[in-house]
Amino acid sequence: MASSNKKKILVLSALGLLLLAEERRRRQKIRRNRTKWVNSWISQRQTQGAFPNLCRELDMDEPGDFKNFPRLFPAQFNMLEELVRPIIQRCNTNYRDCISVGARLTVTLRFLATGESFKSLSILFRMGVSTIRQIVPETCDAIYQVLREKYLKCPDTAHEWQQVSSGFMSQWDFPNCLGALDGKHVNIRPPPGTGSIYYMALVDSSYRFLYVDVGCNGRISDGGGSRGCTLADALVNRTTNIPAPAPLPGSDQLSPYCIVADKAFPLTDYLLKPYVNRRLTVEQRIFNYRLSRARRVVENAFGIMANRFRVLLTTINIQDTVKVEYIVLACCALHNFLRSESSDVYMADIVDQEGPDGDIIEGRWRQDPVLQQAPLPKNSNATARAKEIRDQRCHYFMTDNGAVPFQWGKI
Repeated sequence: MASSNKKKILVLSALGLLLLAEERRRRQKIRRNRTKWVNSWISQRQTQGAFPNLCRELDMDEPGDFKNFPRLFPAQFNMLEELVRPIIQRCNTNYRDCISVGARLTVTLRFLATGESFKSLSILFRMGVSTIRQIVPETCDAIYQVLREKYLKCPDTAHEWQQVSSGFMSQWDFPNCLGALDGKHVNIRPPPGTGSIYYMALVDSSYRFLYVDVGCNGRISDGGGSRGCTLADALVNRTTNIPAPAPLPGSDQLSPYCIVADKAFPLTDYLLKPYVNRRLTVEQRIFNYRLSRARRVVENAFGIMANRFRVLLTTINIQDTVKVEYIVLACCALHNFLRSESSDVYMADIVDQEGPDGDIIEGRWRQDPVLQQAPLPKNSNATARAKEIRDQRCHYFMTDNGAVPFQWGKI
């Protein structure tokens, strides 16, 4: 009997040891899996990823096709890569190599160009989704930081503002104009209580952004947003060295420098908008046409940028509004960069064209989905001074010095 109990004890002890050994092996396996830094398909980034293979091949053999991938020619890409390198370069560690500056820039530019999901980019570039989610906003911020001083700088002297005004006069026959203003929404994957980011931009006569204000809540209208932005404050207080009122060409009557905008904005001393009464006089209809002709540059600037950087036509799957601001500002800076560095290619067949009789040939960007406009605000009544300034400009466009030959056929 005692012998039988001993055998049972030995059997149970042996079984316990086997179970203990099996548990130890299971835990060791889990521990080994936890120390695995990346999945095997990600670890093949250098041999199979898009950047070291497809992009390099296009760079060497097909620079035209390379442009369609990140929206930049190789020379422009290399220039931008060197500019952002000090900001986004990371160091290798004992455990793994860092993602190169070129790869970080390429995946970001591809995201801006297409609006592809992070999952799709993850597979294409063989990077983790969380890695791309971190890389894109960081690189966008770096792009904006390195480009803004040269390519996205708001005029801050009277001479610079006068150069903007000269452009509107020579290209669009609209004197004493400091820019065209408009605002758009960017749809985002909404955190509670939001659904879009609002951004407003001032554009010069050549479709370049002079000033961009991003971050207003998307539920604010154009007019409401403008009253809260720093540009409006600067114009009201004349803190940006706006030139003093000057005579309109061929006239001795002083007229203030103004910005043109659509009917969503309030009429102010510095902001001209169309007449909205349905029973308009011939003079007022002429004014509306002339203002619309000058204001069209901001429509084109938004449309061209969204056509080239199609992330603006999508719903961005980022809830952090600050990171979305980085994306929008990077797109605006890149738009100006490409407008300056490769204007012929960047603008080819995409911008509205105007015939000798003033007829508009619509640009290709108008075939894209329309960027979301803000709803009309409840504007306060315009001041008598603001109405007087608009009426003065209206009368001027009917004079021999202020009229253009084709305006009569546009009403």
